[in-house]
Amino acid sequence: MIDKFKALSEESRLRILTLLMERQMCVCEIEACLHMTQSNASRHLTVLKQCGILENDKKAQWAYYRISENFKEEHKGLWEYLQIKIKELPSYQLDRKECEKYKTIDICAISNEPH
Repeated sequence: MIDKFKALSEESRLRILTLLMERQMCVCEIEACLHMTQSNASRHLTVLKQCGILENDKKAQWAYYRISENFKEEHKGLWEYLQIKIKELPSYQLDRKECEKYKTIDICAISNEPH
């Protein structure tokens, strides 16, 4: 349990969860929406995955992340709390608005680097 709280104690990771609450996303989409470098986004995603909050699938060279159903089930109270409190983050509205810009663009097709 400590690993989950450590993972959730970093604002960038909470911002990533904000995006993934809506839908699964490719690393390149997360990078674009949050204006992160590929290495920074990957580092945060790895921490969230290692503690069981996220899971991912590979499609060709792209990694798509989503919030783990197992996490949601095993930590129902924490998940419910996060769904409410994440929306109170100062960055929440800005991140959602920024992400809306990319909904109609295939960022993965534009990006030349595999993730």
